[in-house]
Amino acid sequence: MFQFYRGSLIFAIICLVLGAWYGWDSTGTIAGVAGVLWIIVVLSVLEISLSFDNAVVNASVLKEMDDVWQRRFLTWGIAFAVFGMRMVFPLAIVAIAAGIGPVQALNLSLSNPQEYERIVSSAHVAIAGFGGAFLALVGSKFFFDAEKEVHWIRTLERWLSSFARVPAIEVGLLLLTMFFISLLLNDADALSFLVAGMLGIVTFIAVEGISKWLEYKDELRRAAGAMVRSGLGGFIYLNILDASFSFDGVIGAFALSNNMVIIALGLSIGAFFVRAMTIHLVKKGTLAEYEFLEHGAFWAIIALGGIMLASARFHIPETITGLIGATLIGLSLWWSIRQKKRGVTEAA
Repeated sequence: MFQFYRGSLIFAIICLVLGAWYGWDSTGTIAGVAGVLWIIVVLSVLEISLSFDNAVVNASVLKEMDDVWQRRFLTWGIAFAVFGMRMVFPLAIVAIAAGIGPVQALNLSLSNPQEYERIVSSAHVAIAGFGGAFLALVGSKFFFDAEKEVHWIRTLERWLSSFARVPAIEVGLLLLTMFFISLLLNDADALSFLVAGMLGIVTFIAVEGISKWLEYKDELRRAAGAMVRSGLGGFIYLNILDASFSFDGVIGAFALSNNMVIIALGLSIGAFFVRAMTIHLVKKGTLAEYEFLEHGAFWAIIALGGIMLASARFHIPETITGLIGATLIGLSLWWSIRQKKRGVTEAA
């Protein structure tokens, strides 16, 4: 098991050393260093707990990709996950919202973290619309599938599968949900929420279209006898999915600290471990061994998407979000083990 998490542990140690140096440079006291390190550790645990369902879903896509693209997801993709979403994304929000340059946004995050936090938080409605819409479609796609044969919550999942032949039913349901939520917002926030949500829908459709097109090109090359080792479509999909999962973690981190350096270190550690967990699940064949684990993860995604959409109007603590996801995955794992034991008993 250590082989899967060795890189993550080394990265965590480096981040903690940097955190200790930053804490000493900022406060000059041992207590200050301990406080900074404690927040970094808590943020990393928060990120892992909120993103375990992300690891399971990533593994369900990654298992279809060859070793080359799996390694690229772990290496190239981590640069996007860590530097893109945990560092550049909050700075980009501040730069756009405040009408300033990226360097000024960085200076603001270091010199006036309270104002930086306020500006990032002010963009929460749009983030909730985009991320919630994208994740809701990711989750619903799994259940609105006429060819789906394995069901965990059988009555409900079979019922959802029966509607799969209705074109774009999941998009219609999502648009209705977004419309009703927008009625609870003031006019300015409602517009931001709806526009961001529609962009989330368009992004999902675009990524799906690119993936299908790349798959079609691979099939043509395969029919012509060429060696096919492309996983670009899955790679793009996984990174956008990973970005959507990170929205709640980035925003929720401000409940613990408004210091960009501390937030980036803590969330980056969590992001590395989530990637390692993904590879672990793929290499060990855990999804095949526990057949309902994937179902629990996709239910958790739908729950997270719904929570993000609702958070445009209602404050929902990150603890509740994490507990709902962990509970759904835990139940699906327990049910998988139960079914596996029952199968062994019946075979004997």
